[in-house]
Order: sequence, then C-alpha cells, then structure tokens
Amino acid sequence: MTNYLTERPWWAGGIRLKKMNKRAAIIIAALITVAGIAIIAALFIQGIIKINTPSRAQYPVRGVDVSSYQGIIDWEVLASQDLQFAFIKATEGSSHVDKYFDSNYREALKTGMRVGAYHFFSYDSAGETQADNFITTVPKVANMLPPVVDVEFYGDKLRNLPDKGDVTVNLTALLEKLTGHYGLKPIIYSTPKSYRLYIAGGYPDYGIWIRDVFFRPALPDKRSWTFWQFSDRGLLDGYQGREKYIDLNVFYGSQQEFDAYLE
Repeated sequence: MTNYLTERPWWAGGIRLKKMNKRAAIIIAALITVAGIAIIAALFIQGIIKINTPSRAQYPVRGVDVSSYQGIIDWEVLASQDLQFAFIKATEGSSHVDKYFDSNYREALKTGMRVGAYHFFSYDSAGETQADNFITTVPKVANMLPPVVDVEFYGDKLRNLPDKGDVTVNLTALLEKLTGHYGLKPIIYSTPKSYRLYIAGGYPDYGIWIRDVFFRPALPDKRSWTFWQFSDRGLLDGYQGREKYIDLNVFYGSQQEFDAYLE
C-alpha cells in the first residue's frame, strides 16, 4: 500500500527534473555568454576584431604615430603600407627625450610621408621648460607637420585630476612658445575625457587630434577635428619593438586637402 503522507506523488520527480534542467540551461547559457564576451574581448585586444573601421572613401589619408615602444623601425617598409603621414614622439615633460626620436625622424623624412613630432604634456612642470625641451630636440624642416602636444592622463592623474587653471597656464605657455619658434600653430592631441576637462571651449586656433578607439569622434563643443586616432591595435610590418601594435590615424579631408594642409 502507498503511504501518501510520506511518499512523493509519481509526477513530483518529473517537475523536479524539469526545474533542474531549466536551471542547468540557464547556467550553460550564462557560461556561453561569458565565454563569448571573453573571446571577443581577446580578439579585440589582439587587433583581430576592429570596432572602428573608417571608410577609406571618406578618409583616404592614413598615418601612424610611434614612439620607443615600436623599437627600431624600417621606415621604407612602414611607409609602403599606404601611409601618408607619421607623428613621432620626441619629448616628454621638461627633460625626457624619446631614445629613438633622432633616428626615427631622420629616416621618416626620407620617405614620401609628411612627418611631425609630438610632445607628451606633463602636469608637473612648467610649460616654458617643456617647450624648451621640444625645441632643443626637434629641428625645423620643410613641409613639416605642426608640433603636437599630447594631453592625456598618466600615473595617478586620472584619479587625482589636475587643476584646470594650472593646466591652462602651462599648456598655453607651451603652445605659444612652440608657435613662436616653428611658425606653426601646434595640434592638441587628447582623449575624450582630457578634451572635455581641459580643451573644450578653448584654444580655437589650434587643430585637434582626438583619440577614440570605439566610436567616430563627436566633440562636446561641436568643434571639428583634424586628425583622429581610431585604433591602438594596428598590426603593420616594419617595426620590432616591445609593443607589437601601432596607432592608426586618419586626416579629416581629401588627399588634395592634405597636400595643401599648412602650405
């Protein structure tokens, strides 16, 4: 005889099994989703998946920016990959000089590319002495691209934001001294956050080079940009540094407009 007070009905096991199967299905789906996200992230980090792929029809003028991270560069090989310009790191702060700048600058100028140099802005030293460092390092050459001042965050600066007033004083001094020496208005390079905090609404006479590796740039003050760094995961031939990737950029305009840029 069946004791209905102590034994489960025959159909109870089926319900329990269905609940277990549903729970297992949810867990498996979650694991698959997490694994898929991890794979996509890994492919993006490796430069295989590219979120930003600017149209070559719209942005035909392409270039790179390099530093000691790319090591020794074969500029003929690099330039042969449909590149029209290169920006080379020269200096940082008031005393640091990129160890490969001299050779990079000299060899890049032998190619058909237009070449410029950039300075990594320091929040911790005076604008005038930063300008002196760059001027001492970077010679004036014919048809050079304007000097670039790279304004972004380093160390703990993103957590401890520098005072805007202090940044404005030193950045303005740096830009003005570079303008006076080279006869060219420098370009300001920035990330979306550094642009919003320190550049937006100011510096109207200076070109903007914006970094955005996820989206097409849309500056908060509706200003136009001149250069756009659309990827920091480029994979090209011609360099052998400790960094296997290279930054990729476009110019906002046609080849004809680029040829006439600042001439």
